[in-house]
Amino acid sequence: MSSTTGRNPQPAPERSLDLAGDVVDLAAAVCDVESVSGREGPLADLVEDALRRLGAREGGAAHYEVLRDGDAVVARTRLGRAERVVVAGHLDTVPLAGDDVPSRREVVDGVDRLVARGSTDMKGGVAMALSAAAAVADALATEPRRVPRDVTWVFYDHEEVDSALNGLGRLARRRPDWLAGDVAVLGEPTNASIEGGCNGTLRAEVRLTGRAAHSARSWVGLNAVHLAAPVLARLAAYEARSVEVDGLVYREGLNAVGISGGVAGNVIPDACTVTVNHRFAPCFTPAQAEEHVRGVFAGLEEEVGAEVVVVDAAPGARPGLDHPAARDFVRQVLARSGRQPVAKLGWTDVARFSELGVPAVNFGPGDPLLAHTAGEWCPVEEVRECREALLAWLLPTTTSAAAGR
Repeated sequence: MSSTTGRNPQPAPERSLDLAGDVVDLAAAVCDVESVSGREGPLADLVEDALRRLGAREGGAAHYEVLRDGDAVVARTRLGRAERVVVAGHLDTVPLAGDDVPSRREVVDGVDRLVARGSTDMKGGVAMALSAAAAVADALATEPRRVPRDVTWVFYDHEEVDSALNGLGRLARRRPDWLAGDVAVLGEPTNASIEGGCNGTLRAEVRLTGRAAHSARSWVGLNAVHLAAPVLARLAAYEARSVEVDGLVYREGLNAVGISGGVAGNVIPDACTVTVNHRFAPCFTPAQAEEHVRGVFAGLEEEVGAEVVVVDAAPGARPGLDHPAARDFVRQVLARSGRQPVAKLGWTDVARFSELGVPAVNFGPGDPLLAHTAGEWCPVEEVRECREALLAWLLPTTTSAAAGR
């Protein structure tokens, strides 16, 4: 079965992705297709073609359904299993920074690296998922009992730009049934460990109003930038909370991320805005986070006329590690890396799954600190290690774990 939404069916592209070959070669091939946000079409075409070829294998067409919405591609099994897991990753990258496409291999300090834009964020994770999809297709064609859960693969566009354009968000609005599942894995870079859930984020403006005057006669006016002093003092004195949620500890933060005010070098500014970002633990709602921020600045309205205006907020996601399928995945990762799950402190698209009622974790090759950097690279062994852990979860080696027993 197949379906296409929001576009006309396209012929198979001239080039193709080899999902059955070495996963590192696949990661390099994915990196070699430039896909800066807004230009994901060619890579999405290759991914769609590769997944359709999996479904077209002997015995495969009865199990696979390939769907497309814009430059988001979804493939899912229809086995009637009691549980469904979702494996997702974004196809786009931030803009290029020089000679980071095509990819190259290099060994530095004994570490074999794949160097390319997006190798860490997150084409290594995309290759992990595509390679695993091929292995699951092989199992479905030869020994379907080895596949204990239905699987949905999601490859989407526009993650690195404005949230309103995000392809996963678009699917959540238009096609939430395509994202349905019991547990989701998002292939964000995590150094091959599990990072559960994510913090929420809130952005607020603290607006201060003064009175303009010539700077030669400053006493006539009221300097709005000076009024920001007690706002900044409260932020400097703020002690961030560490909050345990379902066994993982989330470190919060409240920081000034921008300040603006003034119109000329000889004018006392009559307005100043301090932009504040609050990262809050996933046990709190955006409304509770707003209440917390307002509490930090309580009394400043009367003192300096400060007005707190929330301009953006997104909820976090709880770890979701209490689900049996998630616990099973943790066991597989621990068996290979020995790394215990930790909290994801940044905001990721796992929150979109959480809003749909699907607990989600971050898991993928690469160091998130290398994302978006010049010379971005991903350890080759982590790509292989992540694929191995994912497949050990999706294809248990004992038939006793399989559905339908």
